[in-house]
Amino acid sequence: MNYETNCKAWKLNCLKKEGISVEKERLWSRDFVTISLSHFFIFMTFYILVVTLPQFVLDELHGNKQSIGLVITFFVITAVISRPLTGKWLEEINRRKLLIISLIISTLCSLSYIWIDNYSVLLVLRFIHGFAFGMVTTSTSAIVLDTIPEHRKGEGVGYFSLFMSLAMVIGPFVGLWITTHTSYGVMFFAVVVFSLLSLLFGMLTSFPKYVNHSTSNAVVKGFRRYIETSAIPISIAGFFLAFSYGALSTFISVYAKTLGLERIASYFFVILALMILLTRPFTGRLFDRKGEHVLAYPGMILYIFGMIWLSQAYSAPVFLIASGIIGLGYGAIFPSFMTIAVKASPGHRRGIAISTFLVFFDSGYGIGSYLLGILAAKTNYHMMYLIGGFIMILTLVIYYLFHHRRQTNGKTSI
Repeated sequence: MNYETNCKAWKLNCLKKEGISVEKERLWSRDFVTISLSHFFIFMTFYILVVTLPQFVLDELHGNKQSIGLVITFFVITAVISRPLTGKWLEEINRRKLLIISLIISTLCSLSYIWIDNYSVLLVLRFIHGFAFGMVTTSTSAIVLDTIPEHRKGEGVGYFSLFMSLAMVIGPFVGLWITTHTSYGVMFFAVVVFSLLSLLFGMLTSFPKYVNHSTSNAVVKGFRRYIETSAIPISIAGFFLAFSYGALSTFISVYAKTLGLERIASYFFVILALMILLTRPFTGRLFDRKGEHVLAYPGMILYIFGMIWLSQAYSAPVFLIASGIIGLGYGAIFPSFMTIAVKASPGHRRGIAISTFLVFFDSGYGIGSYLLGILAAKTNYHMMYLIGGFIMILTLVIYYLFHHRRQTNGKTSI
């Protein structure tokens, strides 16, 4: 114990000699918490709408199964377009102003859902909202890297991704619970509240002034100004992970209704969240001590098994057990993939690396939601989830070929 205390004191003394304050070495600083909460609440709005808009389109706007996927795809397309542009703007425009403006636009879009009564108008709103969402999430992802101490980037990114993972499972539960027990109007009001909370925490963040971006994208031209090439291999694996997950979050409420399980659909995401939380204390340590492969492969195998199990669900126990298996797998995969993308890139390019990963992830999510929705319309949801499991097998193969084997051959390192 004395040895650890002496080491800590020695380290702090060295930091002081180098002119680095103890405050800058803290991971859980005020700014880290506020920007992470802003990120969490903006994703809450996204995932509430992801699981409720499909049923809203069917029930209130009298759409068809193919139109469900288009509602998600329109949103994601503009989010993908805005991400690389935002990455460039972050280096040219005041970061605080860019974040606040995009949060205000997102909040106004959230408010507009209350008056939607036409499918075409909904698509236009989703187009605008998607662009603002891409700006917000790219900004928060880049800004949070400025608040994380350099020697704790992997740990910090892991915890930051937890906020998004929690929104990914809490949001659907809240959305489905509200629409099941109240109305779509109440659900849209909740979306407005979460958007306002995201704006509030964004405004409470005091952006670090000590971060130097002079060596970042100012000397980079062309394609690499928007995309970090070293993050592309793992981002391709992330694309197919999101492709499969698009079926999970977008259609789970409709799938549950076809099974007569609509009242327990929200608990699917509760169990998913609990399993992700269960894995998080161990995944970060395993990643640091044993490397990413010890997490990625078991996580992908669990996810594949869970999707195949879900495709055969006809009862509540099978339906909920599948969510637990998928949660264990996803809890290991997503933060590992994102951390690999960050650590594969130069220090001054990590914001662009996260943007690159999210561009691929969002693209996979949007394309997967649309194409798998068409598949479900032509076959059934059982087949759609079975194919989702097979797509994760492809993700495993891509991870081995594009990351693991290249790493082993010394072509890439993290």
